[in-house]
Parts: sequence; structure tokens; C-alpha cells
Amino acid sequence: MDSFSFVGNSDIEAIEKLYQDYQKDPDSVDAGMRDFFRGFDFARMKYEEVVPGQVSKEFNVINLIHGYRQRGHLFTATNPVRSRRKYFPTLDVETFGLSDDDLDTVFQAGNEIGLGPVALKDIIEHLKQTYCGSVGVEYLYIRHPEMVSWLKKRMEEVRNTPAFTKEKKLRIFNRLKEAVGFESFIHRKFVGQKRFSLEGGEVLIPGLDALVEKGAELGIREVMIGMAHRGRLNVLSNILKKPARDIFNEFNGDQYDDSISLGDVKYHLGYDNYVDTLSGNSVKVNLLPNPSHLEAVTPVVEGLTRSRAEHAYNRDFNKVIPVIIHGDSAIAGQGVVYEVVQMARLSGYSTGGSIHIVINNQVGFTTNYLDARSSTYSTDVGKVTRSPVFHVNGDDAEAIVYALELAVEYRQTFHADVFLDILSYRKHGHNEGDEPRFTQPTLYKAIASHPNPQDIYAQKLQKEKVLSKKDIAKLQKEYNEELEAGLSESQKTDVVHIRHFLKDLWSEYRYSEDRDFKKSPDTGVNKDVLLHLAGKINELPEEFKFFRKLEKLVEDRKKMVSEDRLDWALGEQLAYASLLNEGHPVRISGQDSVRGTFAHRHAGFTLEDMAESYFPLQHLSDDQPSFNIYNSPLNEYGVLGFEYGFSLGIPNGLTVWEAQFGDFFNVGQVVMDQFVSSAEEKWGLMNGLVMLLPHGFEGQGPEHSSARIERFLNQSANNNMQVLNCTTPANFFHALRRQIKRDFRIPLVVFTPKSLLRHPRCVSKMDDMASGAFKEVIDDENTDRDAVKRLVFCSGKIYYDLLARKEELNARDVALIRVEQLHPFPKKQIHEVVKRYPKALLNLWVQEEPENMGPWYYVENQIPELKLVPVARLASASPATGLNGLHVVGQKEIIGKVFKKCHCELKNDYCGLQCVEGKSRAEILKQHKYFESPQRFSI
Repeated sequence: MDSFSFVGNSDIEAIEKLYQDYQKDPDSVDAGMRDFFRGFDFARMKYEEVVPGQVSKEFNVINLIHGYRQRGHLFTATNPVRSRRKYFPTLDVETFGLSDDDLDTVFQAGNEIGLGPVALKDIIEHLKQTYCGSVGVEYLYIRHPEMVSWLKKRMEEVRNTPAFTKEKKLRIFNRLKEAVGFESFIHRKFVGQKRFSLEGGEVLIPGLDALVEKGAELGIREVMIGMAHRGRLNVLSNILKKPARDIFNEFNGDQYDDSISLGDVKYHLGYDNYVDTLSGNSVKVNLLPNPSHLEAVTPVVEGLTRSRAEHAYNRDFNKVIPVIIHGDSAIAGQGVVYEVVQMARLSGYSTGGSIHIVINNQVGFTTNYLDARSSTYSTDVGKVTRSPVFHVNGDDAEAIVYALELAVEYRQTFHADVFLDILSYRKHGHNEGDEPRFTQPTLYKAIASHPNPQDIYAQKLQKEKVLSKKDIAKLQKEYNEELEAGLSESQKTDVVHIRHFLKDLWSEYRYSEDRDFKKSPDTGVNKDVLLHLAGKINELPEEFKFFRKLEKLVEDRKKMVSEDRLDWALGEQLAYASLLNEGHPVRISGQDSVRGTFAHRHAGFTLEDMAESYFPLQHLSDDQPSFNIYNSPLNEYGVLGFEYGFSLGIPNGLTVWEAQFGDFFNVGQVVMDQFVSSAEEKWGLMNGLVMLLPHGFEGQGPEHSSARIERFLNQSANNNMQVLNCTTPANFFHALRRQIKRDFRIPLVVFTPKSLLRHPRCVSKMDDMASGAFKEVIDDENTDRDAVKRLVFCSGKIYYDLLARKEELNARDVALIRVEQLHPFPKKQIHEVVKRYPKALLNLWVQEEPENMGPWYYVENQIPELKLVPVARLASASPATGLNGLHVVGQKEIIGKVFKKCHCELKNDYCGLQCVEGKSRAEILKQHKYFESPQRFSI
């Protein structure tokens, strides 16, 4: 970094030390300091005897220059409707040991800002224009010298004041004309309807236009935009060129066409389009759909950007850029912003730098900015990654365009984030029907009399004789006529057509239908191929030295293959390997996912005495697609959103997010609610994201037992996602392959095991993977069906507890039926199983979760005709006990309830209902004390 960046207002000793270094070796200091010291030596020889104190004042001027660079942003003219808060110390010359008497004195320090030796007043004028005008900048905290020097040179050369051509100014005005005219037209034509207008922040439109144009010049071919509802319609119309008739139709229409189900309000919808630019390059601009969770789309944009950069542009991050448009209250208040900022430079999540634009309305819904944050600026989160922050006056359209062009250049040069804070205002309340004067009377009094950015810029252009008043009126009239024509077109139909986001990318895929879930497709893999792949993933290159226990792990896995007893980890990795072998890229991320929270996966082998790892799945063949697995940062909201976005960009690939423990997903519940479970019905989005959620009651306490199965099932409807609780490695293998081998995509939620990862009974044979398909329901193959009186339905780990007790009692009249897929519910398959047991008298649903959790209520509602009797823990507010001993007691009681001692006249320890052969179900319930309160018991 340039030397002055470390100099404080009184750090004369630091400068003296640099000067001593310069005297010993001029090349030991950077060029700026070298020029200054040369001038300083000259000044000292010339003036030291005749001008006492001149030398020390040179240092004071250096400190003044640094003060403007470091704190000038606090004293800018960037707020169009409020007076700035006062900050101390000020930038007055007295703060730096100077006085008005020094204003006409020539100082060598002018070399530092490219002016040469000049009077102090000229230095101050230059600094004020650069750092205290319409653009304020925070950047001296950046630790990389080349970044600081680049910004300093670019800004100080032009004083942060653009000198645009007439043609450029006309383009800016036209974009402003469209931004203002669009809002004004809707305000007149759709009185009282919500639109969340951009009024007060219309400079965003020429700013985004400049971003796309400059990006196209610098090689960008795709722009990913995420933004909340305010200004979205304007951006859709004037940046993405969505036809005005389609937007107006969404105001007038009363039904959707067949392309979407329930739909969403117009200011949440997404769109993508190719935009022609002046450079001759066409840029695809994508505006992602977003709910009212204002920042929920932020990680989704980043994930989609990463996906496109990797798979559409061969990892060239200069080809695609994410642009996140925030509100000031949202960027300061929403924790997911911090999560995404912390992910920005991580190898698994970086996107080559994002442009963060804040439309700073200086008020939330009703909340004053002073009550909305503790930090000075809403953008202070950007300092986490030491990103430059530009604060720009929202009335100065040219300053906005200049700052965004500079931001794009910086991003393309250094692949780092940039923040742009547009100080503006919100003309109306939270929406067009809200009265903001209830809570902000002073602010809105100022806003009421404030001219819009178009009129301000029109006056400027008239003074510069770029446009006449007549020219301006003509341009406005022509645009209004375009909108009138669009309105007339929109009134010809009441049917709203929603163009699906990323339609071209997903053109080979269809929406699922009920028939798709009657039977899973065959997903077996040739056995010889599987054996070959098993050898590859259990191969340690001889040229590397590995941790000794890893070598044993690999030997143990080889032994499993030779003995044909494949555990969960092998089943999972063979699924990935087979998909990679067939040309499908695979990406996995989650907390500690490389090794696995339960030390089962070991997808990467750490080299001994080195930080590097060897990933066998990356070395299956020379021409395989990419396999990437990442240990994520310790967050769920940001990473889950990122992986959802990544999956959007690669329909032919498998994208997996894994929670460290299943219940940890609840911190990402917003992504689950707004995207995973509902995006297809709201926005027509297809997505094949896989969520792995470790689940199982093993006495590990309330926070490490339940993945909240009931929440997922409560959100399951219309085949919106698949919810599985598998019990064998082979079924998990087929589930992962099925996710890719169908011509439609819906999210997949898998409740993965913990104790079953090493359970001796939880193994599969290679033949189970070489043929067949995913089994939605697994029948009890080891029982005499004619002898069965009791059907026990269950899902997940508890099956193995039930199996152990059944074998211990030799309970031949009990059949254990595993429901592996909970949604879409396999009703047809279950009834096929039930038909195989004509003498069954009782149907139980057994689960280890409390009665008000787990699948019970959902399952009961799906198949009421089976009259299932529940066996579960008592309803509880907490998922599980914190005491292992109490857990064991409860688990035994559940199992014991299923195989309960009979109290009939036979007096057997276990009669299996033989005493009631031929009796009706009502008679059974009456005779047996077992059934007095079948769903209730105490632990």
C-alpha cells in the first residue's frame, strides 16, 4: 500500500522514518513518496533558512491530503434531502497545524496528488472536489497497495468528476426520462395499485445501463441481478426490456395461463433477456425472482453466478457479474448479507467480485435510519472484506454513472466486491397507499418540494445547451406514447402469461406429473462398471504419503467391496462416481462435508504433513466432468441459498447441500420457505437441489436429534419436492441417481442417518446397485405373509431397532414395512403391500419422534383408510431429551409397545394376537388392554 495510507494526522515519526529510508535507498519507498521527498529536498535547500517552519508544514500538508482521502466521505455533498451529521475533527486547515495564512503558500506536497508544487488553496480545492463532492469514497483500509494506488490514481486524476461527451449525456437523460416517465405513467393509469416505485431513486436506471455497457466493453457476457421489490418493475422495463404490455397486463389480468400455478405479485417476478450494447456485444441480463424477504435472493444470485461461470464460461469470472441491489435498512439489518460477504473470497463460493448497490431511502418501512443501525453507514458491512465503498448523491446522475463504471472496472481488474451507496429518498411511503407523514413529517416535507432527478438533469443539460426545453418535451411525449401503446395491447386479454426465468437453460426439462411417482425409473449401473469405480475411489496414489489412519480406512473399504457388504459412505460415493462417469457434474457443500460430521464420507484424503488433499472422485477419468466438495463456512441461510442458486444454473448436474446436523437447516428456513418448497408454484422455477439432513434419535439431545421432518411434510404439496428417509445404502444410491436420470427436476430432501453409518445391518450388495430402482416402500421379505396379523409401518432408523426386537421374539406374525419416500406419498405402493397380508388385523405407525413431530400426522392424513394406530413419544415442545438414559428408556418403550405383552386369557409373554383369530377389529380393541390408549405412554 502507498506509504501515506498508514499515516495519521499526527504521525510525523512515520514520515520521518520513511524519509530516512529514502535517504539510504530511494527505491525502498513507493513512487509517490519518492517524488515528494525529491521535492522536499529541493524545498529544504531553497527555503529552510529564509522560511522557518516550511519543512514541518510540508508534513502537515501531507497529513491534510491523507485526511481528505481517509475522512473526506464524512463531509460530502451527497445527501439530496437531509443535512449531514456533523463529524469531528473537521477537515479545516487548523486541524492539520495550518492556517488561512498558508493558503497562498506553494507546497511540494502537491506532487502527491499530481498537481506538482502548487498553492495550498489549490490542493484543498482539488481534494474537496475529489473526496467531498457528489462522490465520497472509503478505501484506505484496503490492504493491497496495488488496489489503493489504482483507485487513488483513477479518482484523483479526474477529481471524481466525469467529463462525458454530449452523446453520453443524452443517453443518461434518456434513461432518466424512461425511469421517471414509467413511474409517472403507472401512477396515472393504475391509481392506488401497489407498484413499489423507484421515485426518488430513478438514477438507478442510467446507473445500471452504464454498468451493462461498461461491462460489455470489458468482456462481461452475463449480468445476474438480485433486488427486492422497490423499483423492480422499472428495472424490468428499462434495463431488461420486458415489454410494457406484459407488465401492464399483470396489473389488469385476473388469471394465469397454463405455464404457472399460483403465481406471485408482479413486483416479485423474475425475467431474463439479451440486451444489445453500444460495443456490439450482446449481454444476457437476468433479474432473479425474489420474495418479500428482502435479502433472500442475495446468496441465490451468487450461487447462480458461480454456476454459470464454471459451466457456461469455463470458470472465467470476467464473463459473468453478480449485481445485488439492496435497501439501506435491509443491507444493514439482514444477517444473510454478512454471511454472503464472508463467503465472497472463499474458494468454494467466490464469484469474482460482486457489485453491491444500495438504494438508500434513509428510512425503512417507517423506521428512521438512526434507529435502523449502529454503524455510520448502511454499507459498513462491506468493510469486512475491505471493499471500496462509494457514497453518491442520488440527484447527480452523472456521478452515479461515473461511480458504477469505475466499480465495474475495479471488479474486472481485481475480482473483488465493490459497494455503491446511492443517497436518495422514497417519494411515497412504503407503498403507494401508505402515508409516510405519520412517522416522518420533516423528511417528507422536504421530499414533497424536491425536484426529481430527471428535472434536475434536464436543467443542467439546458444550461450546457445539450438539450432545449422543446427537445426535452418531445422526448417525454414520444416515450409516453410508447407506454400508451403498450397499455392498449395489454387490455386485449385478461390472461397473464409469465415467461419462466431461465427458460432457455431449462428447455429440455418439463414439470413433473402425478404419474411420475407411481414407479421410479431403473437407475442400476453395470456391475463391472461399479467395481471399476469402487477401485478408483479406493485408490491412493503411490507418489503421495497419506495419514496412516486414512490408509487403514481405504483398506477397510476395499475389504467391504471384496466381501460385498457396502456401507452408507460407499453407496453414496458410488452414486457420485457413476453420475460423473456418465457425464454429470457433482457439487457438494456443507459444514465439514469433506470428511463428514460423523467421519464417514472422507471424500478427500489429506496428505501427511501437508494442507493439501487428494479427491479420488476427481480422478476417475481424464475427460470426466467436475467434482467439487467444499467445507462451507458456519452458516446455513447463506450457503443453502447459494447452493439453490448454483443448482439453478446447472440442471444436468447434481448439487448437494448438507447440514452438519439436520436441525441446523432451521437457520436457512427462509430459503426453504421462499425457494425450495414454493418457487415452482410461484415463479415456475425448476430446481434439482439435494438437501442431506442427518436425522435420528440417539440420545444426543434436542439439538442433534431431529431434522424436523414434520416441517418439510407440512410444506409438501403438489409434488413440489421429494422427502425421503432411506434405510439402505442401495436405496440412497438409487435416490441420488434418480434425481438426475429423469427429465424433470424437483428438490430432494433426504433425512440421512447417523448411527446407521456404521450399523452392521445397514449394508447393501453390489447387485442391489447394479440393478433395480429406488424403492418408495420396502416390504418385509423375511416373513410368512399368511401368518402376519400386525403390519408395522415405519420410516428411517427405527426400523433396525424394530427388526432386532422382532428377531429376538421370533415374532412371525409382525411385518415391518419401511416407507422410504414420504412425499410424494407412495399411496399406490403401500396399498400394493397391504394386499399381500390378507390376514392382518392391525396397522401401526411407529416413529421415534414425539407424536406432534415426525411424519405421523402427515401419514395419517394420507392413508386414513388404513386406520393406523400411532406409537410414538408423547407430544412435546422439544424434539428430544438431553439425558441419554432417559432416551434409552423411551426408545425401549416404543419398541416394547409394538411387541407388547398380551393380557388376554392365554397369558403369553407374546401371543401375537393369536387369541383373537377370527374376531373383528372392534372386538380386538375391546378385549386387549394394549389398545386402551395406543398412542399414549409416559417416558
